[in-house]
Amino acid sequence: MSEELEVKELDQVVVRFSGDSGDGMQLAGNIFSTISATVGNDISTFPDYPADIRAPQGSLNGVSGYQVHIGEDKVLTPGDFCDVLVAMNAAALKTQYKYARPQATIIIDTDSFGPKDLKKAEFKTEDYLAELGIDADCVVACPITTMVKECLKDTGMDNKSMLKCRNMFALGIVCWLFNRDMELAFDFLRKKFHKKPHVAESNIKVVMAGYDYGHNTHASVPATYRIESKVKTKGRYMDITGNKATAYGLIAAAEKAGLQLFLGSYPITPATDILHELAKHKSLGVKTVQCEDEIAGCASAIGASFAGALAATSTSGPGVCLKSEAINLAVIDEIPLVVIDVQRGGPSTGLPTKSEQTDLLQALYGRNGESPMPVIAATSPTDCFDSAYMAAKIALEYLTPVILLTDGFLGNGSAAWQLPDINKLPDIHPHFATEEMRGNYTPYRRDEEQKRAIGPSPERLVTNIF
Repeated sequence: MSEELEVKELDQVVVRFSGDSGDGMQLAGNIFSTISATVGNDISTFPDYPADIRAPQGSLNGVSGYQVHIGEDKVLTPGDFCDVLVAMNAAALKTQYKYARPQATIIIDTDSFGPKDLKKAEFKTEDYLAELGIDADCVVACPITTMVKECLKDTGMDNKSMLKCRNMFALGIVCWLFNRDMELAFDFLRKKFHKKPHVAESNIKVVMAGYDYGHNTHASVPATYRIESKVKTKGRYMDITGNKATAYGLIAAAEKAGLQLFLGSYPITPATDILHELAKHKSLGVKTVQCEDEIAGCASAIGASFAGALAATSTSGPGVCLKSEAINLAVIDEIPLVVIDVQRGGPSTGLPTKSEQTDLLQALYGRNGESPMPVIAATSPTDCFDSAYMAAKIALEYLTPVILLTDGFLGNGSAAWQLPDINKLPDIHPHFATEEMRGNYTPYRRDEEQKRAIGPSPERLVTNIF
């Protein structure tokens, strides 16, 4: 088509990628959100994946999604309904259409809507659009699988490997729809697959094919869109998840306090990423221990705190329940400790991949003896950094355990975050025994602010003060 499409200015838009658990929707959504953050848009994302262990391909239970909300100004949530829905198979369309606005643009892979696919998705007829009440004029129906195979036929890749690139074709169409700079997508893929350059170049080829498909056919849409960002504060930005921001907040606090950081943890969804992230930073003096259970995770952190480290333990609601006795020990012994609760849904072991904010009463009162302790709640993925930093500051300065509440929505979601200047972060003054306290130290001795006496630097820490 030779005529030019109209380019409309939008202030915000929500895009939802959906498909089978193995279709790479998380990667496609992550790339699109990273590109959007790089050009200055504000973003908020949320991955939505099933708790099932890889449900059968094409089944309703196996659908995985990734939603990203991008805007010219501050974006606070991933959004309730999407303006663009990518559905890589019939099951994805069946389960995810309820999240689309009435006139949303829907991109589908027609190769995944055969009779068997429709049967697995429990469609009653072959006219799946009419069955769901979808206007056909809003649908970009593309044989994505066929086109990906044609695109990669000369690369020497096997059929299974080629099918793994289908997500990149859909990403290319979305990038065309929103006038994204393709070089940013190429850079992302080359960095991600830097050890497999052949895989990177194959994915780049497919992304470009999807972009060209939209550009050359105009993909049945009346216009493409552009989201211009308002003036932002100058600085370096990155797309960061709440769990990674929490980890960075603890690292920054340890650096500011002049202490080593220790994390004792037991893996639990959705908090495990904090352990994974901190384990990468041994060069910064971070020590991590994957313990045999939740109790050991908390107890090991208390031991590290006794030894003078900034100590933390990460978990979700069931783990906080198990740690409560050890937390009480930290309360009565006035031990600095940061307890991170990335909340998930439900009582007992709960719902690992579903998010709720139902641990507040447990955090406030869930200990015997009515032992008091501060509780901080983060408000966004980027606020997890500031909340973790302040939790550490309060713990170290007031010699108390502090609970930091986030949730799966914040921990797994991401947003554009400006890298802070550590010199501008609030000072942290840990408490140390002074030389004057030798021989007359008591555990509950207070200063004029009802805090333990403070020494000016870690070098003044005195051993054998008893």
